[in-house]
Amino acid sequence: QVQLVESGGGLVQTGGSLKLSCAASGRTFSSYAMAWFRQAPGKEREFVAFVNWSGGNTYYAGSVKGRFTISRDNAKNTVYLQMNSLKPEDTAVYYCAARAGVGTYYQPESYLYWGQGTQVTVSS
Repeated sequence: QVQLVESGGGLVQTGGSLKLSCAASGRTFSSYAMAWFRQAPGKEREFVAFVNWSGGNTYYAGSVKGRFTISRDNAKNTVYLQMNSLKPEDTAVYYCAARAGVGTYYQPESYLYWGQGTQVTVSS
């Protein structure tokens, strides 16, 4: 069992930056691939970024590539999402998730554990 708690969301102006954190409980954190998803009002949850268990492989949605960076610190049981050059369309609730080990990395169904989410609002 893994429990995930996100933090770091808030209100920022267009072009600003935020760094999200996701703290995980449990001694098996390093065995899970992790990802960030987001969900805007009235829209489906969408993939943002993925990092494998070691941090050596990362993947990004096209809409955030070059602006967002996912990373992890297994010693601290934490995964991060550095978000730069934020745009109003980045406004959403951001969720971190731990992957079950099967399925496609960009599909929410592939993830077993989810955090409660943190709100990111980018003003124009």
